[in-house]
Amino acid sequence: MFKQRKHRTFNYQSRFSKENQTDSSLNDNADTKDFVSKWKQSKGTKVKARGAMSMKVLIMILVLLLICMYVLEKKYM
Repeated sequence: MFKQRKHRTFNYQSRFSKENQTDSSLNDNADTKDFVSKWKQSKGTKVKARGAMSMKVLIMILVLLLICMYVLEKKYM
């Protein structure tokens, strides 16, 4: 009368199964060397986020704001 739900089945294989470890152990050394060389190449380049202000600029703005607040408080009191 009503359709019964079936359990979902997946073809899951763990990442660290014993079958995969024997195959991947041969390729680990080559992958590691490629990763290290790419890391060393990109290590020197700095990527700056768009629209982000440097910490020095933010501290200067904060100091100026505090000075202005102090001056205005002394002027009107």
